[in-house]
Amino acid sequence: MGRGSGFGKTILFGEHFVVHGVPGIASAVDSAVDAEVKKAANGINVTDERTGAKGYAEKKKLQQLESIERMLKAMNMDPQQVAIDIWLGGNLPGFSGLGASAASSVAIARAIAEEFELDLPDEKINDIAYEAEKAYAGNPSGIDNTAATFGGLIWFKKSLSGDSNTIEQLSIREPVEIVIGNTGIVANTKAMVAGVGERKQRNPKKYAELFRQAEDLALEGRKALEEFDLQKVGELMNENHRLLQEIEVSCKELDYLVELAREQEAFGAKMTGGGGGGCMLALTPRKELQEKVATAIENEGFEVLRTKIGVQKL
Repeated sequence: MGRGSGFGKTILFGEHFVVHGVPGIASAVDSAVDAEVKKAANGINVTDERTGAKGYAEKKKLQQLESIERMLKAMNMDPQQVAIDIWLGGNLPGFSGLGASAASSVAIARAIAEEFELDLPDEKINDIAYEAEKAYAGNPSGIDNTAATFGGLIWFKKSLSGDSNTIEQLSIREPVEIVIGNTGIVANTKAMVAGVGERKQRNPKKYAELFRQAEDLALEGRKALEEFDLQKVGELMNENHRLLQEIEVSCKELDYLVELAREQEAFGAKMTGGGGGGCMLALTPRKELQEKVATAIENEGFEVLRTKIGVQKL
C-alpha cells in the first residue's frame, strides 16, 4: 500500500491576481489530506472520508476523477489500464478555499508513486499535482499545489511565457495562529477564475490599476512578514480583501465573516481562495485571540478551522 500527504493552504496575498502573473504569498496550514493507494481488480475507486462542507465531495466528484486521470497520464500511466483503490482522510476539512483539491492531489500522487515504486522528487510531484488542478480550476496559477507539496510560506509568481514559475521559500520567526471561517458554500473555482478573466478583458484600464495595487500589496506583505510585523500584515490583508471585492469575487457571506473577525480584534481578515463562497482567513496571533475570533464565528452558525500558517514540511 502506498501512502502520501499534502498540506492545506491559505493565500495571504494575491488570489486571482496570481493567475495573471502578479506575485502572491501562500502558506501551508497545520492541517493535511492523507491518501492511501493500493492496486485493485478493476477501475479507479475513491473512498473519501474527509470531513467538510456539506456536499463538497459530491459536487467535486467528477472533477476529482478527471484530476486522477490527469495525474496518471502525467506519471506516464494509462488511466484505462490502471486499477486502484484510493482512500482519502486526514485533518484538513473539505472547505472550498483551503486548497483541499491540491492537497488531495499531492497526497494521491505521492501514494500512487509509492505503491508503484516510482522514485519521484517533490518537484515532479508538484508538476503532477498542477496537472490535476486543471480539472478543478481550469487555468490554475500553480500556487495551491506548490504550497501543498513544499509546505512553509511561499512567494509565488506565475510565468506567463511558459518558463518556470518563480517559487521562493520565505521564513518567519514562528508559526502564527489563524482562523479559517467557512461560509458553507461550495465554490466553483473554475467559474470564478474565468469570470475575472472576462471582466479584465472588458475593462482593461480598471483592472490594470487593480492588478498594480495587488502587486504593491504583495511586495509590502512580504516585507512585513519577513520583519514579523503582524499588525502591518493584517492591515495589508484588509486592503487585499477590498481589491478582491473590486474584482467581484467576494460575496455577502464572506464579507460578513470578514467584518465579524475584525470586530473581534483580528489583526486582519480577508477571503481566501477562489471566492464566491468558500472560506475567509483571520490573522489571530496568540491562542487567546484565535479562540475569541473562532468562537464568535461559530456562535453565528459557521464552521471554523483553528490552525497556523508558516508550518514547515510534512
